[in-house]
Amino acid sequence: MTSLASNPTSYSLEDFHGSRSRMRKERIVRAVLFTAASTSIVISVAIVASLIGEAWTFVSQVELAALWTDGWFPRRGMYDVKTLVSGSLIVTVIAMAVAGPLGLGAAVYLSEYAPATVRKVVKPALEILAGIPSVVLGFFALTFLSPVIVQRLNDEATQFNIAAAGIGVGILTIPLVASISEDAMRSVPMALREASYGLGARKITTTIRVVIPAAVSGLVAAFIVAVSRAIGETMVVFIAAGATGGSLFSTDIFRPGQTMTAAMASQAAGTDQVRGAGLTFQSLFFVGMLLFLVTLVLNVLASRFVRRVRQAY
Repeated sequence: MTSLASNPTSYSLEDFHGSRSRMRKERIVRAVLFTAASTSIVISVAIVASLIGEAWTFVSQVELAALWTDGWFPRRGMYDVKTLVSGSLIVTVIAMAVAGPLGLGAAVYLSEYAPATVRKVVKPALEILAGIPSVVLGFFALTFLSPVIVQRLNDEATQFNIAAAGIGVGILTIPLVASISEDAMRSVPMALREASYGLGARKITTTIRVVIPAAVSGLVAAFIVAVSRAIGETMVVFIAAGATGGSLFSTDIFRPGQTMTAAMASQAAGTDQVRGAGLTFQSLFFVGMLLFLVTLVLNVLASRFVRRVRQAY
């Protein structure tokens, strides 16, 4: 048999390329996937460009005094930024006060204490909350959380209030905290737990002193995702917090209030009404740009923190 070494001119580089039909299919698949990836980038750039363009129109034409007034009433020329920012922060804090302990507690139980049979039932049931439409949770917050919980805590609380909206958003974000935190803790090697048990530590001590510190990067990521979800939630706040026509500046959680997302939803309810009121239409893009920047800063800070504390096993 003649070897390749004895007859080097018998083969060319094209002989190793495979069939032309297969190579043609590979090029088509590569082109389709490249188009899909490029389309997502183009859409993202277009969204950001539209935000920047209309937001700049608003900033360049509005009077600076209108950005610091007694409330957010864009059809009256009052574009108080602190009203929306404070409302968003208050709702987020209340939501994380609900979702943080409950989500982390559920994650600890599923990761460290729950038997395999219980975990197979509890985790899917917990994640069902993530599939509930936010509109449903908004009505739940308005018809149950507000009269049954909030108004019993404060007799002077109104039917529409920030507290009920924050609790509703917190319920909505519990699955995010629980699922991501549980995955982070389960990724901690069993050897660390066994070493702790070998030193005589109890299960709760091992969980608090070993597992949670080892999974801190994943836990931080879970909380940042939950915060971003809470800040960006619209329908629960739009329904339960009230103040759809505008809102005076207030930090009272038992009164109606407005967040950045709810303000955009309420003002964009009718395009003709929005366009017919000065800079009201452009103010929606300004609020959207502000929301985008807040979320971007949160994700950048979280990414840096996670990279700094992440431990490789």
